[in-house]
Amino acid sequence: MIVYRKMRAEDVPSISRLEEETFSMPWSADSFLQMIEKEDTEYFVAEENGRILGGCGLLLIAGEGNITNVVVAPEARRRGIAMGLLTFLMETGDRVGLCAYTLEVRVSNKAAIALYEKLGFVSEGVRPHFYEKPTEDALIMWKR
Repeated sequence: MIVYRKMRAEDVPSISRLEEETFSMPWSADSFLQMIEKEDTEYFVAEENGRILGGCGLLLIAGEGNITNVVVAPEARRRGIAMGLLTFLMETGDRVGLCAYTLEVRVSNKAAIALYEKLGFVSEGVRPHFYEKPTEDALIMWKR
């Protein structure tokens, strides 16, 4: 059974390693530790049988939530884990009074865009050259 919960300090090595395996510009372990400690950030993980399968972050800004990243282990993809993480994230955000959510996604990441659209996000613009390694535009998506 997959459990969705807030990240703890002991989860940082696993989620940091997963970021390194997935992204060209991964967050550092220190960045994840800071997310646990700050009052305006949350980070959530998906865990199964003691193993971290994925995670996603949330920055709380003036009643809105900026989804900072979503990562799922390659061998755990297509199991609904990203959907579960984002649903858990938004349910948690709703409980603290967030009224909207936003995120950026690479314009080439069709699978992620389809997932976000399924969750009710819509495209509202493009940030040119937002990503590096490789340089790519970001689609700005909102759920209001």
